[in-house]
Amino acid sequence: MSALFDGPPATVELSQAPSAPTIADLTTVLELREAHLALSARYELVPSSELLAEGSEQLAHLKQLAEQSHSGRLTRDMLALQAETAILMGKIVWDASQRRACAAARAYYDQAARIGERLRDPAVQGHALLRSAYVELYGTRDAEAGLVLARSAATVAAPISPALAGLALLHAGEAHAMLRQGRECDRALGEAISTLETVDATDIASDLGAVDQVERLAGSCHLELGQHRAAQRRLEAAASSVSIGPKSRPIVLGNLARAAIGQGQLDGAVFAIGRAIDDLQTVMSGGGIGVVVTAVRELRPWRTAQEVQDVQDRLFDLMAAP
Repeated sequence: MSALFDGPPATVELSQAPSAPTIADLTTVLELREAHLALSARYELVPSSELLAEGSEQLAHLKQLAEQSHSGRLTRDMLALQAETAILMGKIVWDASQRRACAAARAYYDQAARIGERLRDPAVQGHALLRSAYVELYGTRDAEAGLVLARSAATVAAPISPALAGLALLHAGEAHAMLRQGRECDRALGEAISTLETVDATDIASDLGAVDQVERLAGSCHLELGQHRAAQRRLEAAASSVSIGPKSRPIVLGNLARAAIGQGQLDGAVFAIGRAIDDLQTVMSGGGIGVVVTAVRELRPWRTAQEVQDVQDRLFDLMAAP
């Protein structure tokens, strides 16, 4: 496995980027932010493994410039961008490793959280805490740890960003569902929806699309609680949404297949898995692969059916592709 999965690199030789400036000024900040935004956009469109080197280089460069800057405003801008890039690198590393590199992802998020605390920026700190919650919920499957982090993220973000706080509360609800705490899950979802109703265009975290994730995460909660019919209804709505990202759609479709399996609906399950594999062939998603593999395993009672063997073959071909 790549050394990049071992956590944030201490340094990257600037000889890898000979044109990179060594002294920060306002123009440099703007150029680096444009580069960060471009990398963020590509994250949704290409396999994360293709972005590892570029993201690592950006982060190392930002760290060096922040350390060398003697301007308070520029240093703050550089640190804020460094935190955003660390969060992005955590996402890239975790996704590229098919959600196995949990320690490396956490190290990047911890770096971002420390910067957010240093800058007294609750949006940065809350986002980093929420991303760490994802690692616990979907990587280590430690729902209790994920719940603590999601609640902490909501508390930190609440004064400045209903969008971020609401998203954190949705994931707190999912953590409760994983712990089979149905009442607490419903309470957290209700709190999240009430919080998200106050989001407007000025919210600093409006780009996270928290409002659009209610159906997806509510469906996941129902699935964890064994409420397959309710999960299917919510996940079908999420899968048909035009706002869902290309790396999130296979996760939704995989969970939709699991909801169908829970009701004995073989045709619906096979159809959803087939759509998920179609998406994964276009943009590989570590989270999507994991959920689809789980759904295919749950087809075991129908393993002799031809349509089940067909989706198994498609999944094997996908996993074997270079």
